[in-house]
Amino acid sequence: MHPSVIGIVVLAFTFAGVQLGMRLRSRLPDQHLSGDARDTIKLGIGLVATVTALVLGLLTASAKSNFDAMDANVKHAAAGLLSLDRTLARYGPEATEIRRQLQEAVAQRVDSVWQAGRSGKGAVDPSHSMQAIEHISSEIHRLAPATDEQRALKTRAVAAAESLLDARWVVVAGTAAPVPVVFLTVLVVWLTVTFTTFGMLAPRSRTIVLVLFVCSLSVSGAIFLVLEMSSPFDGLISVSSAPMDYALSHMNR
Repeated sequence: MHPSVIGIVVLAFTFAGVQLGMRLRSRLPDQHLSGDARDTIKLGIGLVATVTALVLGLLTASAKSNFDAMDANVKHAAAGLLSLDRTLARYGPEATEIRRQLQEAVAQRVDSVWQAGRSGKGAVDPSHSMQAIEHISSEIHRLAPATDEQRALKTRAVAAAESLLDARWVVVAGTAAPVPVVFLTVLVVWLTVTFTTFGMLAPRSRTIVLVLFVCSLSVSGAIFLVLEMSSPFDGLISVSSAPMDYALSHMNR
């Protein structure tokens, strides 16, 4: 499910909890919401709210850490691609076709991941991209160096290609870690219970309703941001393509 849809669902559940709590306040006998009973409710919901905030904070930190790791991997891959291209350029005209294939493979991946990702359809498909890099690596292995310098450059190019393959699997593993549905469901239940209690204890007025709506909107926005960062190549918040664009613009020159 898209993060924006989940954010709207969270907003609907939490604010519906506020409305339910206000209805309960008008129907419950006074002894249920006064004195010791009110203090006990505040203590209980304070505990739930604290645990919810802690879990949401850990979830945010985990998503941000994964997002930063993917960003670092993209920068590392861009640097590796430039290094491989320049190594092949130094090898000589025998590697010209390999450089062209490498540039085409990178252009296809940038288009399929980032251009499609801006419309919410981006995907990191390991099979297609791996085949392209593996083919290029095989072509490098087939090079027949005639000098010591070319032999050294071929060895370096092979190592660079294998390093790109390894980095690719790291990116794929990082994108395959969405927020578990059960975990998200429990978090929404806790938030709904918390906001229901807020509505039950708060006096009914337009100002209170507006404040609680803003609180619901803030919480749903936080969950939306977490889910957006959990998909680093899709949606509104995505890893920048600038390093790959820069590498692509300087390849095969």
